[in-house]
Amino acid sequence: HQVRVRFTKRTGFSLLVVLWLLLWAALTSCGPGFPEPDDGDKELIVFAAASLAETFGETVHRFELSNPGVTVVLNLAGSQQLAHQLSQGAPADIFASADEEQMEAAIETGRVRSGSEQTFAGNQLALIFPGNNPAGLRTLSDLARPGLKLVLAAPEVPAGHYATLFLDGASVDPGFGPVFRDGVMANVVSYEENVRAVLSKVRLGEADAGIVYASDVEPKPEDIGRLTIPEYLNVQANYSIAPLVNSEQPDLAREFIDFLLSSQGQALLQENGLTPVANN
Repeated sequence: HQVRVRFTKRTGFSLLVVLWLLLWAALTSCGPGFPEPDDGDKELIVFAAASLAETFGETVHRFELSNPGVTVVLNLAGSQQLAHQLSQGAPADIFASADEEQMEAAIETGRVRSGSEQTFAGNQLALIFPGNNPAGLRTLSDLARPGLKLVLAAPEVPAGHYATLFLDGASVDPGFGPVFRDGVMANVVSYEENVRAVLSKVRLGEADAGIVYASDVEPKPEDIGRLTIPEYLNVQANYSIAPLVNSEQPDLAREFIDFLLSSQGQALLQENGLTPVANN
């Protein structure tokens, strides 16, 4: 039997619509010659110690400029907080710790493979006070003066741990002695969850003095004064970084770490008061 189709204006319009839809489907298909477009956008999650806020802010900016389509998300907090978050399964691609102890904690939980961590910078402590110096601080010995309000990072925070090491060293120095250490500890009015909180309290005048990292006050802010801690009493903080074993962007994580260790990355660290790894 012969099938006849009566071609009317209506059927003609319908056929045109069908042909247009078929052509559109062919053009947007994933078949040969018409690959599906890929915008290439990627997200890299970096868990970094709070003291790296300014440094990593600039590093991320430079890295993103060199890698179009890449967005780096910074999670900044005390290293101990970050290590705990990682132990609870928080998604991340990179961990940058202010001390080796918290990096070791991440290794013990299986989030970082042992041997993959690298030291990328160093830091030291600095004693700071509000710009108007309400307590009239002149020397480190003034820290033990009764009534002075001192803020420190909590002992479990790397900066707090380093401050304790500084005071331990001073307690066996004839120029200070154990009385100095006891006097200083008696003046502590609060322990903060990260070093940035210490800086903030001093800046707001809520404390007469605080102990932070040298990089936190480099270049020197106009509203902050600083006393130098002698080299023989100061503490060398070593920052370490590692990719996470379950990173969703392992290649990109390696690229970021390589950039941080490159001459350009190390120069950025130095500009922000950190000690480059080559000189660490």
